[in-house]
Amino acid sequence: MINYKNLTLIFGIMQCEICGKDELLFKTNIEGTMMNVCKPCSKYGKVISAAREETAVRQKKKDENKTIAITRKKEIIQTIVEDYGEKVKRKREQLGLKQEELAKMIAEKESLLHHIESGKFEPNIELARKLERFLKISLVEEYEEENSRLQHTKSDELTIGDLIKVRKK
Repeated sequence: MINYKNLTLIFGIMQCEICGKDELLFKTNIEGTMMNVCKPCSKYGKVISAAREETAVRQKKKDENKTIAITRKKEIIQTIVEDYGEKVKRKREQLGLKQEELAKMIAEKESLLHHIESGKFEPNIELARKLERFLKISLVEEYEEENSRLQHTKSDELTIGDLIKVRKK
């Protein structure tokens, strides 16, 4: 048997995505969509687990009947360096290889390698990593980005649950 009081202390109380109630939520698959819903609304789908807060930092400000939640999430972004074509060409020439030879060694087409070196085609992360390993150069940069998201809710606003008329069996 699930002890809801302990779960509330562990996971915290959030707002149901269907009815808008502020109570313990469950991560539920409802018609192929993952939603955080309260216990009564969870009967419309398959409960996967108790929902956890999305991020480590969550701030709330109350102003009359309005609630503003600021959610911050850190994300690591990988990008290809701007001079990727020049770096590949320079290193290939240092190794004394022709485009055709390098293409065969990394199991890619010569035309693809030509387009990469001329800057007409930016390689995806997987191909860039393959070139990095073979040529021993750096083509991928990683940086951390912090995303902030504001959520505005009013207690007198309609929710999806207010608009849906549920037929009882």
